[in-house]
Amino acid sequence: MDYIHRDIEPALKRMLASFPSIAVTGPRQTGKSTLLRHQLPGYRYITLDNPLLREQAISDPELFLDAAGDRVIVDEIQLAPGLLSYIKIRIDANRKRKGWYVFTGSQQFTMIRDLGDSLAGRIGLLDLLPFSVAEKRRAIPMPNGLSCFRDACLRGSWPELVVDTPESVSDWYGSYLQTYIERDVRTLHNIGNLRDFQRFMQLLAARCGQMLNQSELAGEVGVSVPTIKSWLSVLEASRLVFLLPPYHANAGKRIVKAPKVYFTDCGLICFLTGVRDEGHLLQGPMSGALFENFCIQEALKVFNARGERPPLYHLRTSNGLEVDLLVETAFGRVIPVEFKLSRTPSRAMADGIRRFSDLFPGLETAQGMVTCLIDETVPLSAGIDAVSVDDYLRALATHTPPEKSTSKR
Repeated sequence: MDYIHRDIEPALKRMLASFPSIAVTGPRQTGKSTLLRHQLPGYRYITLDNPLLREQAISDPELFLDAAGDRVIVDEIQLAPGLLSYIKIRIDANRKRKGWYVFTGSQQFTMIRDLGDSLAGRIGLLDLLPFSVAEKRRAIPMPNGLSCFRDACLRGSWPELVVDTPESVSDWYGSYLQTYIERDVRTLHNIGNLRDFQRFMQLLAARCGQMLNQSELAGEVGVSVPTIKSWLSVLEASRLVFLLPPYHANAGKRIVKAPKVYFTDCGLICFLTGVRDEGHLLQGPMSGALFENFCIQEALKVFNARGERPPLYHLRTSNGLEVDLLVETAFGRVIPVEFKLSRTPSRAMADGIRRFSDLFPGLETAQGMVTCLIDETVPLSAGIDAVSVDDYLRALATHTPPEKSTSKR
């Protein structure tokens, strides 16, 4: 299949024109090398997975950089972190020159630290996650929100699964996790019992969309709370897990301050929790949580593709008010969003958004959205609409929710 264009390409070109170097990070197999080799045909590509090149980069970095030239992509840069000090010297000798070096890597927990220490102020950072809905649609037909959700869960969003779906998706995920744990987690973090870590991932997947309770996880896995914190940091840095922070405004309202747990790929959740077919997906006990995770992961991809920090939060108060997602817009407003796995929206689905507006009257809120599996936007009440998955993603991309409705249902 031909190259599938990525949403991150405009941000990549913008950063190349703004920084002497950039780094594209992300989980393994998200297409980082493919993206760069296609978008930067004039750059030389070097991977430090090659043991001979890696040895030269470590033992004689000056010769390595001389041979590499002025426009170079260095893949798996974390395998030769000492190279960055020599690159810094070259960049500082000509700070006006942009787009010298492009780095990739999948072991973010060490890579980002090394890049920050060596190239602070000289490097732009981008995250490449698995395919978004828009990217997948460039390869396969997905006519509506239900088909997008179903495909994200039962096929997954990794480029290899989309471009060349294997006979067994479960086998692919099993191999991926084994490689991830053995190459990234165990090598860098010396996790002694891999079975405990795998059990931890399964328990975390079963809690997607829920408030993070580290003590409870520690008790079920049989490890300490500091161990759970360390393992969470690994999954976060690997961009496999995203912790949605609580909304920070008006702490006097007794906001619950724990984050909520989401994965960046619903297919991985389904693999870890045993969801294998459409019936189990749409009618099983995790159906609502999986739809919520799908909507959050797609929101994360929208902002990552622009090279922006995701302005995404959740809200829960001590008196029981919950709003699934709050999006801070560039215009200083907040978009409240609820997620409902339904094709029949009702006024009751917007109760949380109405209570939120009443509880925070000083906040400038935009049109509220109840995202569900309908095909066209319909009003639920004044200031709140039920929207399709496509309208929800369009609102995030433009920072503009659908036009405010004034009719009441």
